[in-house]
Amino acid sequence: MTDSHVHLERGDYTAGWLDRFVSRAVETGVGEVWFLEHSYLFPEFLPMYDCLKGKSGFVDDWLARKGGKRSLAEYLGFAQESRRRELPVKVRFGLEVCYFPGCEDIVRSHSEGLDFLVGSIHFIDGFAFDHIPELWEGGDVDEAYRRYFELSIQLAKCRVFDGIAHPDSIKLFGHRPSFPLERYYDRLASALAEADMYAEQNSGISRRTGAEAGMAPGLLSAMKRHGVKLVYASDAHRPEDVGALLI
Repeated sequence: MTDSHVHLERGDYTAGWLDRFVSRAVETGVGEVWFLEHSYLFPEFLPMYDCLKGKSGFVDDWLARKGGKRSLAEYLGFAQESRRRELPVKVRFGLEVCYFPGCEDIVRSHSEGLDFLVGSIHFIDGFAFDHIPELWEGGDVDEAYRRYFELSIQLAKCRVFDGIAHPDSIKLFGHRPSFPLERYYDRLASALAEADMYAEQNSGISRRTGAEAGMAPGLLSAMKRHGVKLVYASDAHRPEDVGALLI
């Protein structure tokens, strides 16, 4: 089994930190681990986030705390060293990239040396929908869902990414639209299939908020109907979460 979404960001890029994740993978029967980091951690990707500045005090503070605090060169060098090691599981190294339309060239220009790129929607026109539930107060849930899936479809059509992360994570705080989502599910699955991209069955939001693990049944059905490749993903940020709730 493969765990396709494991973050290292809470520790340094050292063999000792990596080995804690690898040991947990062995314990849980995971034979391959795809390590990745968030794009906002690296200065090279910060120009993508300029579109968020000044729209939300929360996001401005978040970017000031988190943005550009790691070295991409260090991460790529660590990945290269780790690939050469004799480890009990296979390892790959990539990035989880926040998708912003119009920033595709930035992503392409900094993808050398990576095994994969997974695109994700974490911001809806400046709305940090998956950060804290309070940000939803007074918002238009229906419009948020429409834009979320429109952006997800654009992500698939841009032909930059190998896969899409947690494709319906907008549900994490329990908000639901007043309209059925099947049309959006079908359009997203069709776009992913046409681009030969995979979709994650990601359990991360379930551990975080108790939300449904993996995709909603209707979205999962659309993915299978269109022949989209599915991968399991724990979205682990700690060694003990590797292989957790893989479904």
